[in-house]
Amino acid sequence: MINPTKILSDLIQIQAFSGDESKRVEYLEKVINTEGIQTKKYLNNIWCVNKNFTEGKFTILLNSHTDTVKPNKGYTRIPHQAEIIDGKLYGLGSNDAGGPLISLLTVFCDLYPENLPFNLIYAATAEEEISGKNGIAALWSHLPKIDLAIVGEPTQMELAVAERGLMVLDCVAKGKAGHAARNEGINAIYEALKDIKWFKTHQFPKVSNVLGPVKMSVTVIEAGSQHNVVPAECKFTVDVRVPDTYSNEELLQLIKESVLCEVNARSTRLNSSGLPEGHPLFAVAKELNIPTYGSPTTSDQALMPCVSVKIGPGDSARSHSADEFIFVDELEKAPARYKEILLKLGSKL
Repeated sequence: MINPTKILSDLIQIQAFSGDESKRVEYLEKVINTEGIQTKKYLNNIWCVNKNFTEGKFTILLNSHTDTVKPNKGYTRIPHQAEIIDGKLYGLGSNDAGGPLISLLTVFCDLYPENLPFNLIYAATAEEEISGKNGIAALWSHLPKIDLAIVGEPTQMELAVAERGLMVLDCVAKGKAGHAARNEGINAIYEALKDIKWFKTHQFPKVSNVLGPVKMSVTVIEAGSQHNVVPAECKFTVDVRVPDTYSNEELLQLIKESVLCEVNARSTRLNSSGLPEGHPLFAVAKELNIPTYGSPTTSDQALMPCVSVKIGPGDSARSHSADEFIFVDELEKAPARYKEILLKLGSKL
């Protein structure tokens, strides 16, 4: 029988920075195998399917990540030491995303032997914190066809039905060098300002009902070498948060057509997601009084080419914070809530 608090306490004491999750994965494998469930492994990712898995049946993936960020410099506790004080389980990764990871495992083990109206897959994956290529993206082709992914992240057990995608743009405005005293050349900073103003003020026509408009923020700027030389080049970086009304590729093309500077996306991998209108999960959330919202932060949903939602115990505000914790009560109640959601959804498929 899974004991979520003990397992999470054990996990906290195993270092698992992104790309170095192997020892934590080995521990999880042993826990799952002890429950009589066979696991499969690819890189630092493990997964398993329910006992009565049937080809062609609606398939739900329960997924969360094993990796953590490095400890915040403000820590006053030992990051990899699990401590329960005043109902709080302290430790690095306890909230993000140890609580969701173990809660999803608990409900999977509970439902594993049942005859369900859907297939169930549990996957504990790597490199989520760096959106790495050896995590869920690498595992995806090894999994059966997924119809719905439930991603475990700290959402206070509210249902994130949409999530913003992310693009980071490197932009270069060109000018012509000259002597500042003689007013020579073409100042690349002034050229950049025209496009920077566009990024600040432009409103794209399609606005998401859940996530709102595209958000673009110029966050870094670099130009010039000395005070008396007109700069020939101005580089700046734009953080673009993409709602479910646009794909990254579509939005990138629109941006390139609208500005004068050179624009290159560091990646277009991290796409937005949104639960389709009329999906039965909306009805489930309403019947179970689960609040729904659009998430401004990215997760492994961005790398999943299927319908997905995000829900889990814990609070996103605690993620990556000093002296990270999750309430033991949150951890103990979450599996039952997950189970309620799954069975209610199963009745509607």
